[in-house]
Amino acid sequence: MKLVVLTGAGISAESGLKTFRDSDGLWEGYNVYDVATPEAWERNPMLVQEFYNERRSQVLAAKPNRGHEILAELEKYFDVEIITQNIDDLHERAGSTKVTHLHGVITKSQSDIKADLTYPIEGTEIKMGELCELGSQLRPHVVWFGESVPMIEVASKICSKADVFVLIGTSLAVYPAAGLIDFVLPSTPKYIIDPKTPDIRRYKNTINIEKRAVDGVAELKEILLNGH
Repeated sequence: MKLVVLTGAGISAESGLKTFRDSDGLWEGYNVYDVATPEAWERNPMLVQEFYNERRSQVLAAKPNRGHEILAELEKYFDVEIITQNIDDLHERAGSTKVTHLHGVITKSQSDIKADLTYPIEGTEIKMGELCELGSQLRPHVVWFGESVPMIEVASKICSKADVFVLIGTSLAVYPAAGLIDFVLPSTPKYIIDPKTPDIRRYKNTINIEKRAVDGVAELKEILLNGH
């Protein structure tokens, strides 16, 4: 059985990571348009680099929570594919082996002229003056607002093959990720884990688990192992 899981900020929040929310437009006290757009990078690359260096330190200090771990454990029973909107690597560190990052991953750098030219980062920082093999400044491997989402087509194909689809800790407010549920077959069971369930009444076969990620994923495991 193919279990496809789309995760958002809610699962990382329980590992202590503060993540941008649409409600106030701020991320760790910064306006996102000052640190998370191509224009911000052109205007003040030092500020953007420092911002993501600090976020990277926080990610590396954080640990996967029980929600991450249960998703990894479910690979013993199902073909689990995780699609995440989060830029941390907590799913991988918990042991999940099939993870698609829609918005990049902060533990890698990329060329600022060729997005698919990526490198692992040693330590927590990308320094100004560190260049890719093409001679261009390295920047965080993160999809900024206004940039295309190169993995969205891959993710939509994964969703179309789901036997069970699970949505964890996301409001379905940020596109194109929010549109992935449209690729899931109407007949496919869709579990929605979030204290504030998004409005998905137009979709068939939805089951709401109105809990935070860790408790909700634990409940989901019981449901799945007992045959839905």
